[in-house]
Amino acid sequence: MRIQVEVDDAEVRRMLQRLIDAGTNPRPALLEIGEELVDSTKKRFESQSGPDGVPWERNAPSTIKRKGRDQPLTGGGTLMDQINYQLTGNDTLDVGSPTVYAAMQQFGGTKSEFPHLWDDIPARPFIGISDSDEVKIIDIFNQYLQDQID
Repeated sequence: MRIQVEVDDAEVRRMLQRLIDAGTNPRPALLEIGEELVDSTKKRFESQSGPDGVPWERNAPSTIKRKGRDQPLTGGGTLMDQINYQLTGNDTLDVGSPTVYAAMQQFGGTKSEFPHLWDDIPARPFIGISDSDEVKIIDIFNQYLQDQID
């Protein structure tokens, strides 16, 4: 006795090809992720904490005297207002700020390294991916891939 089974897998092949195509062009998902990361980065200025949830160091007495405020990275809003994202090609997302002093605020610096500073500046990371950002990124990619097979 011989049993022959025929399987029409054309729909499965089409679905797999759509997933392959989506994986080679994640641009739509990255655009959405870029918007989310800019929003979450700007919210760090409100919470005054880094992506890891650690609060930023308060301003030094010399900064308070000079700027008239104790809260770091507040006031003019230039740094926060210039947080943006950029796609390079279809698969690279950069989030950052073109503000000249952004790196100094992110990583910190000492007066001995940078004599023009009036005091040491502690690192106050504002760019990065928090745990909730990570969950959102995964959700966006999952939805993007799900949309490709629906």
